[in-house]
Amino acid sequence: MTLMEQIIARAKSCKQRIVLPESLEERTLTAADRALADDLADIILIGATCEIYALADKLGLKNINKATIIDPATSDMTETYAQLLFSLRKNKGMTEEQAREKVKDPLYFGCLIIKNGDADGQISGALSTTGDTLRPALQIIKCAPGITTVSGAMLMITQAKEYGEDGVLVIGDVAVTPMPNADQLAQIAVCTAQTARSVAGFKEPRVAMLSFSTKGSASHEVVDKVVEATKKAQEIDPTLQIDGELQADAALVPSVGEKKAPGSHIAGKANVLVVPCLEVGNIGYKLVQRLAGAEAIGPILQGIARPVNDLSRGCSVDDIYKMIAITSCQAQDAK
Repeated sequence: MTLMEQIIARAKSCKQRIVLPESLEERTLTAADRALADDLADIILIGATCEIYALADKLGLKNINKATIIDPATSDMTETYAQLLFSLRKNKGMTEEQAREKVKDPLYFGCLIIKNGDADGQISGALSTTGDTLRPALQIIKCAPGITTVSGAMLMITQAKEYGEDGVLVIGDVAVTPMPNADQLAQIAVCTAQTARSVAGFKEPRVAMLSFSTKGSASHEVVDKVVEATKKAQEIDPTLQIDGELQADAALVPSVGEKKAPGSHIAGKANVLVVPCLEVGNIGYKLVQRLAGAEAIGPILQGIARPVNDLSRGCSVDDIYKMIAITSCQAQDAK
């Protein structure tokens, strides 16, 4: 099976409750119909039932009746969720009336469903910006214990089977934090390794902290940050297999790793790559994608206590379907 087939199979093996708040977006509803037909996840749609069914009928969708549809305007749970939001945000100045108004927003309503234990993950972004997706997640669900930095990982599926895990690599951060400090970079490393386990299915994530230097071959404050982050990541998770600083070739190529970092347990064997800043991550994965013909899946948001993922507004139905499977795998691991 391909990696994506494995992810889909894992999602089906333990179905999760996934919220799709953008229920009147045609690609989203079509992906929901496909997920329901394939028994991929239990889908929760937010919106007016009559409007959702009307759109489903227009699109010729046959499985939307299997979804749970919740309309904030009529749901018996709306006031419960409004009170939950008020309790979470009153110290930030939110009033009860403001909470009742905010809960009408499907993105907020979906996160409140998750916070209350009534769903396992959420996906939006086909209509919404990344900021609109992240804001309610951070205000309501918040970060995972011990984590304060949200980041994004990318699954890179290459034809170079000798590298990573049979050609598969997980790279972070490629989406969220522009210039992480050492503490943030350490958290990104821990979270990216977790994504490698829960989504890519790696039994043994081997994390390389990348830089333009290998083991002191160059001296610079940027290198110092990577070295410090490596130590901090080990403190956060003493079981984590991690080493740095390593250049990319030393991280991936056994012969180079042996020469540049003799004795390293990661050099030449890395399957998780953590870059020193967002600029490097974004440029790097896109170069590999375009020049090497690699498949890039993601970004997968990480660091949130329960999975909330962001789509590109140019996403396809297939992209949304895959993200339902990915979010389900994250949710299985988050419990």
